Amino acid sequence: MADLDYGWRLREVMAERGMSSTTELRPLLAARGVDLSPSQVYRLVVGKPERLSLRTLMALLDILDCAMDDLIESPPARTVRRTGK
Repeated sequence: MADLDYGWRLREVMAERGMSSTTELRPLLAARGVDLSPSQVYRLVVGKPERLSLRTLMALLDILDCAMDDLIESPPARTVRRTGK
């Protein structure tokens, strides 16, 4: 089975942009039509989401002026060994 793990860097990207609190993010999301509760925003920042709406993702990219690969880090590629016959 394939390893589909990923790294979620929202907290790091926020810090790089000078955002230190999850409460700063909530009104910025709301201004873009994404209404999340304070606890949902907290979990989004400190955890690794298993599900994320594209609207929320696009709002985060806009707020943080970043690309998807700034927020979502894929694991290093594993070397696949093939045998020739």
